[in-house]
Amino acid sequence: MDYTKVQAIAKQTIEYIQSVIEVGMHLREVRSLCEQNMLSLGADSFWYWDIGAFVFSGDETSVSVSGQTYQTSDRTICENDLITIDLSPCCKSIWGDYARTVVIENGKVVNKISDIKRTEWKNGLLMEERLHDELCCFATPNTTFEELYEHINTFIVSNGFINLDFLGNLGHSIETRKQDRIYLEKGNQRQLGDVRFFTFEPHISVYGSKYGYKKENIYFFQNGKIKEL
Repeated sequence: MDYTKVQAIAKQTIEYIQSVIEVGMHLREVRSLCEQNMLSLGADSFWYWDIGAFVFSGDETSVSVSGQTYQTSDRTICENDLITIDLSPCCKSIWGDYARTVVIENGKVVNKISDIKRTEWKNGLLMEERLHDELCCFATPNTTFEELYEHINTFIVSNGFINLDFLGNLGHSIETRKQDRIYLEKGNQRQLGDVRFFTFEPHISVYGSKYGYKKENIYFFQNGKIKEL
């Protein structure tokens, strides 16, 4: 199995959970369904602290924690709710890494950002789209991890948002061992083109809000052009 196929496991799992998630469902059930689905699609393990799905809802979506301390809370999905799901399937040491924020309004998943009624949630997801667009416009193989970190964090603040990540970074390289990752962080002078793949996963909010937003993809360069895995 290659990287594209493992990442596809995560993408298909987000599509699956959006089709079955419902009001009253416990977050632990959401996590279990995601993990079972990834295993059924060919994952053999979960590379990030053996947790396949990090699931947060409501005001928990603004919380940023390490996998070492994460516990899925005993919450249930509400009729109007915001849910962040971060997936980390693995197959034969090949990682996938993919996260999305899911909006539920009037008991139904809203699949298109343009259809979201709550302005705050719509603006948060639109900003995530803008951040990924900005990455693709700015990043080259010669861009350093620090340069991308500085540029994106300036872009976040200039648009009235804040970076919620507990370490302040925006992503990391894709490796075969957790301890080998390098990060989109201050001081990292490695170039993006030095690694085969890297994640971009800004976790953002606005001042005074209890909600957070996250969108994560894996990116790489092909003939000098950035591509989504």
